[in-house]
Amino acid sequence: MGFLSREQIDEMGFSYIGDNVLLSNKASFYNCANIVIGNNVRIDDFCVLSAGVGGIEIGNYIHIAVNTSLIGAGKIKLNDFSNISSKVAIYSSNDDYSGASMTSPMVSKKFTCVHDEDVTIGRHVIIGACSVVLPGVTLEEGVAIGALSMVSKSCRAFGIYSGVPAKRIKERKKDFLELEKQFLKKKNQ
Repeated sequence: MGFLSREQIDEMGFSYIGDNVLLSNKASFYNCANIVIGNNVRIDDFCVLSAGVGGIEIGNYIHIAVNTSLIGAGKIKLNDFSNISSKVAIYSSNDDYSGASMTSPMVSKKFTCVHDEDVTIGRHVIIGACSVVLPGVTLEEGVAIGALSMVSKSCRAFGIYSGVPAKRIKERKKDFLELEKQFLKKKNQ
């Protein structure tokens, strides 16, 4: 995997870029002026970040794995230490599938009924491979989403959720909170 140089990244016109940012030269970024990327972030091959009017805000110590997409008009926010596995799709916009309207961004908005709503991914959230997160969802701190899940409703802190639709199946350990303190203390020495 090849990463863009800092000079190449700076030329793309992001709203803000932190330090130690690794962006694949095979990832695609749209509306960079509405994208904020913090420190220690890696975005892998074939990811698509398409920021709408709400923008995309990525915190610190975040990995977005291969073939992931963040798309929509609403704001998408990834808080510190969140991890997005391969082929995850996070949408802050969604068409009406009922048949009451037309679909497609190539059709005039007069004939469509697109739902836009912010999505928030909390600190230390991990989303398993091939999962889908829909508009309006908040994944609170420490949530884990199992692979192949569809998340259509918000998830409460420190739960493990899985399935279609995703349901809370058990509690998640909180050991990583102490490990974060140790990591940051060592990093600042």
